[in-house]
Amino acid sequence: MVPGRLSRSFYNNGTFLTSGDIVKIKLLAVALSAVLCVNAWAQAPIVIKFSHVVALDTPKGQAAERFKMLAEKATNGRVKVEVYPNSQLYKDKEELEALQLGAVQMLAPSLAKFGPLGVKEFEVFDLPYLFANKQALYHVTEGPVGKGLLQKLDAKGITGLAYWDNGFKVMSGNKALIKPADFRGQKMRIQASKVLDAQMRALGANPQVLAFSEVYQALQTGVVDGTENPPSNMYTQKMHEVQKFVTVSNHGYLGYAVIVNKKFWDGLPADIRTSLAKAMEEATTYEKAIAQRDNDLALEAIRKTGKTAVHMQTPQEQAEWRKALMPVYRDMEGRIGKDLLSAFIKASSGK
Repeated sequence: MVPGRLSRSFYNNGTFLTSGDIVKIKLLAVALSAVLCVNAWAQAPIVIKFSHVVALDTPKGQAAERFKMLAEKATNGRVKVEVYPNSQLYKDKEELEALQLGAVQMLAPSLAKFGPLGVKEFEVFDLPYLFANKQALYHVTEGPVGKGLLQKLDAKGITGLAYWDNGFKVMSGNKALIKPADFRGQKMRIQASKVLDAQMRALGANPQVLAFSEVYQALQTGVVDGTENPPSNMYTQKMHEVQKFVTVSNHGYLGYAVIVNKKFWDGLPADIRTSLAKAMEEATTYEKAIAQRDNDLALEAIRKTGKTAVHMQTPQEQAEWRKALMPVYRDMEGRIGKDLLSAFIKASSGK
């Protein structure tokens, strides 16, 4: 060996390595490091931000937590679901835009929210006394009519995954709302729905659109006189503390659609998407099972506080409300679509 060559070589286990060999080893080390970094990135969990506007202990809040648990378990930790309740991230009017922009990946807005988005057909769910009972409702939401409505969201960059249930609504106010005439001149909070606007006007009330997170303060300060909600929403938001009367009218339905950003959903690995769909199916079954129970418990809790007088609507009183509200169907038929309304009525009857 020529002595001068030693300065350009490395001796290892009896073998001389040239400077070229050393360069190759360094390049290999860099490449290996890059592969390890890519693998580490690939193994990082997929984050789903799930935002909603109600309390944790509502049916929707509990179902969101159940989905989180099921999704993370089904994907062996490859997915992490972050749930943000009580408008922590976005209010009613903001959350759909946030979803479309990809700032959040999942929501469960009330069905009335899709009207202002441009899918006004969803406002059919707001029609008064549309569903005789939960079974009639499920004939629609679990059948082709309900699935067809969810597909209309695709054009808005949204994928509909499931319908969640929060039951039928009661009316509340600081005066007893027993007869349609009792609504005259009352400022009633509603969601941004043309159908709900028409409903309150048919009763003689003045509808006021407010975000859900603003309702308690609006009731407390007299900005509005009353509102409509399922009992679980009313109780968990403490609205009963600033409302003297409740009429259990079951006049309208409040449901939700669990939705995801379409681009995000379509971009998920197929096995992940399948696992999440299964987790959503199980969470939906759970949500439906607890919705009525929680509303019944909430109504009883409201009654027990003694702060709010609870009136159970009689069949005669309901007949008066139905008569007063019938014009809403005629006025909204053009907006919702005559064919869709007929399909809803037919499907709800189980035909």
